[in-house]
Amino acid sequence: MQSQTKLQNKITIICALFSLLSISILTSCSDNRESAETVPATVKSDSFTFFDLGTNTKLSEHIRKDLGKKLGRDAIERRSILDLNTNYAGFIPKYLPKIDELNREINFPPGERVEHNTVKLMYRYTHRENAPFDDVELVFSEYTKTPLLFKMNFQLDETGIVETLKTKYGPPQVIDWMEENGKSMVWRKNMDVLLVSLVPDQFGRHEYQIVIYFVQNLKQLIEIEKNELKMREQQRTKSGKTAF
Repeated sequence: MQSQTKLQNKITIICALFSLLSISILTSCSDNRESAETVPATVKSDSFTFFDLGTNTKLSEHIRKDLGKKLGRDAIERRSILDLNTNYAGFIPKYLPKIDELNREINFPPGERVEHNTVKLMYRYTHRENAPFDDVELVFSEYTKTPLLFKMNFQLDETGIVETLKTKYGPPQVIDWMEENGKSMVWRKNMDVLLVSLVPDQFGRHEYQIVIYFVQNLKQLIEIEKNELKMREQQRTKSGKTAF
């Protein structure tokens, strides 16, 4: 009886979650290199949302408290790396090259640990709130407080998240991985990207991952950081000239 109640609670959360995703999809299927970028699925909203957090949301203490009620206690990390890679090495260069371009700009110079002025909220005990995820990461810009990257992982789709998406929003655009035994589903709106992937693990089982890329906000972060770097360089040059 208790397990049935938990399942019903999870289903209720799923329905609420995806009603907030505000997506209506018209798609085609393809597995070629540019399919996810050149023949995008379309949606009837300004962007994607997760628990009503969207591209124009401003992170606040009120929002953190509200998320805590839905996802449990968070851990917060400030000034960290921002890696847009997902699924496996080489996935975004092949299937999402525009996201890969952003990732290379964000993590320049290559091979170095590049930290950014961000706020990352991490939820590792979502099961205590009967949320249908194993863990959740939400990354915001410290400059603008707007979201940059959302990630949600879960091993078992007990509440039918994927089928809920397909039933509610139509068949997604599908990427069948050529290198690995997995697949991804893609939606795009106003440059932002929603990616749902079925990821194989080392034992041949599959895990699920949802990623939302807030592309406009990522570009804004890059521009702000470039301007900051330019100002620091100008200040150093000025200091050098006035030192003697």
